[in-house]
Amino acid sequence: MGRNLYILAATLGALSLLSIALSFTNIAQQPGSPGDASLWRMTSIALLCVALVITLLGVLSSLFEQAERRHDVDRQHKRSSRPK
Repeated sequence: MGRNLYILAATLGALSLLSIALSFTNIAQQPGSPGDASLWRMTSIALLCVALVITLLGVLSSLFEQAERRHDVDRQHKRSSRPK
C-alpha cells in the first residue's frame, strides 16, 4: 500500500513541477490556453500540498506495516520457544 501512495505522490509532484514551469513560460499568452499565470501557480501549490499529504500517509502506512510484521515475528518466536 505504501508503495502505491509513493507512486501517486510522485505523479502529483511531477504535475506540480509541470504547472509551475508552465506559469513561467509564454504558453499563458497563447490563444486557447488558460492565460492566468497565477492560476498555474495556485494549481502547482495545491498539487504539491496534496502530494506532501499523500507522502506522509505512505510513510505512516509503511511504518505500521513494518511494526505489524515485527509483532508477528516476535509472536511466532515466543510461541516456538515456549516450553511444552
